[in-house]
Amino acid sequence: MQIWIQPSVDEIPPSYEQITIPTEEKRKTLRLVASPTGEQGSVTIYADAKMYAGLFDHGDSHHQHLNPQRKAYLHLVRGKITVNGHAIEGGDAVLMDGESELQLTNPEDAEVIFFDLAP
Repeated sequence: MQIWIQPSVDEIPPSYEQITIPTEEKRKTLRLVASPTGEQGSVTIYADAKMYAGLFDHGDSHHQHLNPQRKAYLHLVRGKITVNGHAIEGGDAVLMDGESELQLTNPEDAEVIFFDLAP
């Protein structure tokens, strides 16, 4: 899977950065993996965006406040999960605009990638 995010600066030299996030740090939560500042051990990206990864099993749930002025995008890599009341399956995605909360419930072996994006 390849995802492109519009950079917030022009004419930056190409670069590459890679990290490994232990599985335990992604269980039952959304772990920051990419951000403009490289905070919390994430890779640095030149965009007004943050990327998170999470792993959820049966019985897990996750609630997170969203800024309704921004967009959010969730891609379900595998498994099943309910996102803000909408059931999705592996390969599905949800784009949220104007939402103030992300609610992940009823997972079945779910692996998610979540983006907090500029409007």
